[in-house]
Amino acid sequence: MGSMATTTLLFLATAVAAAAAAPAPAPAPASSPFRTVYAFGDSFTDTGNTRSTTGPYSFGYVSSPPYGATFFHRSTNRYSDGRLVVDFLAQALALPSFLPPYLSLASGNATAGGVGVNFAVAGATAIEHDFFARNNLSIDITPQSIMTQLDWFDAHLRRTAAAAANASKVADALFWVGEIGANDYAYTVMAADTIRPKLIRTMAVQRVTTFIEALLARGAKYMIVQGLPLTGCLPLAMTLARAGDRDNVSCVASVNRQSYAHNRHLLAGLRRLRQKHPDAVIAYADYYGAHLAVMRSPARYGFTEPFRTCCGSGGGAYNFDLFATCGSPEVTTACAQPAKYVNWDGVHMTEAMYKVVAGMFFQGGDSYCRPAFSSLLARKAQGK
Repeated sequence: MGSMATTTLLFLATAVAAAAAAPAPAPAPASSPFRTVYAFGDSFTDTGNTRSTTGPYSFGYVSSPPYGATFFHRSTNRYSDGRLVVDFLAQALALPSFLPPYLSLASGNATAGGVGVNFAVAGATAIEHDFFARNNLSIDITPQSIMTQLDWFDAHLRRTAAAAANASKVADALFWVGEIGANDYAYTVMAADTIRPKLIRTMAVQRVTTFIEALLARGAKYMIVQGLPLTGCLPLAMTLARAGDRDNVSCVASVNRQSYAHNRHLLAGLRRLRQKHPDAVIAYADYYGAHLAVMRSPARYGFTEPFRTCCGSGGGAYNFDLFATCGSPEVTTACAQPAKYVNWDGVHMTEAMYKVVAGMFFQGGDSYCRPAFSSLLARKAQGK
């Protein structure tokens, strides 16, 4: 594969990801109605199912410093300098710990402690891996899909309790479906002439809604589904796209349009599921809208660097080099003030950005989470 083709594929294969105006979620009282959370998604939600040896190409250094430096002071195999949105969710619910990654539990290296499990995997897709393999698009592609995570969930339930107890636990839990689908578009970019983005959108949204319906069939009643962010605002996208492909927030217009269209179709699918399952609460976390608000007014949310990569190399407007990424031997240190940066490694966000987004979701009424997070908590407390 030529260098330009390789660069383009690697770009989209990894593209997915002090805030006074949007406060961080405060810990919920001890009577928080949810004591268990199950999380799914890709690298924006993965809390340790991926290691440097299994991560997406060019971002295969997640086990190395300076990943995790801000909060954990060591790498926890999260693609950030600290906590992710799902970690702030755990804190908002006053859970006694963050969600352990499933593969650590399965290998006996961790215990769930009753708080739930995180099944998300960096590089995961909505469409099953076989589709990419059949179309000769499986090079450097994470083999796990959202349905793989459903299989892991089922395996976890089989190992942990009797069927009757599991049914009650599933009904009482909160399900977090983190963003998923950006990698599907990414992995097919080199075959755009034969596999159109519209087909990927249809297939990806169908797989996600099928996954959600499978959770509902297993007894899930409370769910938050996250849309795609502004994937066109990632430094990796900004570096590789042509200069004229820009929108009104100076991001890659074509990539953001793709994410916007995906989210519209996902919302339509969620509306159908709500009609079919009126007893379930299915909230939509508008990652696109939250990200857009920050990019329109970064200073309002405490950011001075909306585009530059905190942990990157190369300097310039984006400080990003695909062949010398965060944690690699060439990049062993990060910027001095990560809290001033939106972007951590060129594809994923800083803890500060995740904190802002979490505040929008969990403390922002129904502006970015619909129905509102507080409404979902009230429904659960009332047993509805």
